[in-house]
Amino acid sequence: MEEIEVGQDVVQPTRRRRHSKEFKAQVVRAAMQPNVSIAAVALHYRLNANMVRSWVATQEELDAAEEARKLMGAPPVEFVPLQLQLETPGVAPGPTEIQIEVRRGAATVTVRWPVSAASDCALWLQGWLR
Repeated sequence: MEEIEVGQDVVQPTRRRRHSKEFKAQVVRAAMQPNVSIAAVALHYRLNANMVRSWVATQEELDAAEEARKLMGAPPVEFVPLQLQLETPGVAPGPTEIQIEVRRGAATVTVRWPVSAASDCALWLQGWLR
């Protein structure tokens, strides 16, 4: 059996490079220019063309999602402070429930919650708005 001698000419594997968000944004901007080849941009920055393609695809998805949000035309959610009055003897009692109305387009959703569980309502609303 022959022995194969391994010399110092052996190619060592390279470590994975990590690129900053700023660098990725610069590459994506260059690749998204009209009449510019993604492969040419990848060669210029010494990157793999498939990786640059995936960065561009991710950016295009983000841009499409942002455009869809703008087209929906839903106004930003705002909290309206409410003044709750404590019951006073001899005065008619106040509301017994919290009513939240949410409108999106032609659809309206109304949620009623007991005032006694206002903190639970606030937690539910925070989770729902995420």
